Amino acid sequence: MPWYSAHIVLYFRKKQKHQDHYLVWENVVLVQASDGDEAFAKAERIGRANQGDDSGSLTIGGDPAERVFAGVRQIIECVDPDERPGDGTEVTYSELEVATLEDLDKFVNGREVSVTFYDQQDEEQPAAPEYKGA
Repeated sequence: MPWYSAHIVLYFRKKQKHQDHYLVWENVVLVQASDGDEAFAKAERIGRANQGDDSGSLTIGGDPAERVFAGVRQIIECVDPDERPGDGTEVTYSELEVATLEDLDKFVNGREVSVTFYDQQDEEQPAAPEYKGA
């Protein structure tokens, strides 16, 4: 059975106060499934199991908060000839666009930068690179 990387999105919400912004986690987990639909269902179960308020101890700025399952962003089949993760297996990837090489440097070094982030399902992503020759 193939392995899939599942991108599970959770966010943090204050229980009683308004928020101007939200902290979001995108957790990437490995699941083994017969196909993408089964992998998606497994990822949803994992995401729902990870929501909650840590027995009331979770806070944002001292205010009671909770971790909320937002959804599964994408499922990507892992590329491995043996159909099992191992050293060097590509388990996931992201496709994004930056405006300048300076922005690329900022991104690589973890600094604030604007990016356009594409999912595999996006129809309006830039043309893929073409490779010629062998």
